[in-house]
Amino acid sequence: MKKLLVTLMLSAITPAAFAVTTIKAEVNGMVCAFCAKGIEKKLNALPQKQAAFVDLKSRVVAFQLKDGQDVSNEAFSKVIQDAGYSVGKLERVNQTAEAIKAGIASAGKAGGK
Repeated sequence: MKKLLVTLMLSAITPAAFAVTTIKAEVNGMVCAFCAKGIEKKLNALPQKQAAFVDLKSRVVAFQLKDGQDVSNEAFSKVIQDAGYSVGKLERVNQTAEAIKAGIASAGKAGGK
């Protein structure tokens, strides 16, 4: 009975309490490693950054926010645009930047078989 009670209490904690917010975006115009490094440098300079990941091949950028921090979609897009690129699809996901990186890597391996 005690195990059941603990399980019920833990399940009552909302997933949002543990949610990781990451901005994931497709970037148009990123064609070389220099492009990717430039975007990564701009994102790493933002004080709200927990982690940032840029993948040249898939043209995906992931910007994980620190707990309690936020950046509007417009401000995020402006950073990318100021670097000379345009933002395609932009979404907020409850994944770490590392998980997004791992997902892209595993998709690349599966596609290469």
